[in-house]
Amino acid sequence: MTTGSALLARATARLVEAGVADPGRDARRLLAHVLKVPPGRLTLFLPEPIAPEHAVIFDALIDRRAARVPVSHLIGRRQFYGREFLVTPEVLDPRPETEILIEAALSGPFTRVLDLGTGSGCILLTLLAEREGATGIGTDLSDKALEVAFWNRNALQLEPRAALAQGNWWGALGQAPERFDLIVSNPPYIALSEMPGLSPEVREHEPRMALTDEGDGLAAYRAITAQAAAHLLPGGRLLVEIGPAQGADVAALFAAAGLRDVAVIADLDGRDRVVSGRLEAL
Repeated sequence: MTTGSALLARATARLVEAGVADPGRDARRLLAHVLKVPPGRLTLFLPEPIAPEHAVIFDALIDRRAARVPVSHLIGRRQFYGREFLVTPEVLDPRPETEILIEAALSGPFTRVLDLGTGSGCILLTLLAEREGATGIGTDLSDKALEVAFWNRNALQLEPRAALAQGNWWGALGQAPERFDLIVSNPPYIALSEMPGLSPEVREHEPRMALTDEGDGLAAYRAITAQAAAHLLPGGRLLVEIGPAQGADVAALFAAAGLRDVAVIADLDGRDRVVSGRLEAL
């Protein structure tokens, strides 16, 4: 039997050869998953011999990671805002940048939230978990994505406060839609021309319909802003995640829709990440 340190060194070299961006981190995360130990405690187990069956499983996972399958798809989980979410190839992999949207939403009051294109449910469920007493609805066109959101909702014990509905943007709300004091969305915003430049992990393994509108990357924002005022309560807020070059265009759509206090919020790297606006209060 070989030790964890030897397995880890071999795996890291394999991922370096494959061009994986952070090979050491990914190898450690996968080994911790196989050994069923917290990643932060993996160092304690590295000097120990690894059972052959565990080594076989680990090597198989490393082969798949070298083929650029995302780590979250290999282990089925992803951390987001301090919580663990189920992730499958049917939903976007929750990203740290989206936590900027969470922070912006939590900076103001809300009791009823709508998440358009909820995917894994990470945005809606995080907001409800952070804001006791709030309720909300998550919508998605994909029934398979909603299955993932359903599982995450139940795992977080938010069934009484989070409803899920299938449909395209506002169409999921039915004929007599209610109004909300907070509407959020992380829609497909990658232009078709940008798709070839994405990493293989994203381009080949995440749902295409959640990445691009097959056009200029602004179609979802046009659909959302076209009816936002009709679905917001007076004083209610709309917040959307954007691509780093879309701030001015999306802010203009917000203003054209009659929203006030329109702002573009940057992420920790200084790139435009969220656009926010508010329906004028009565």
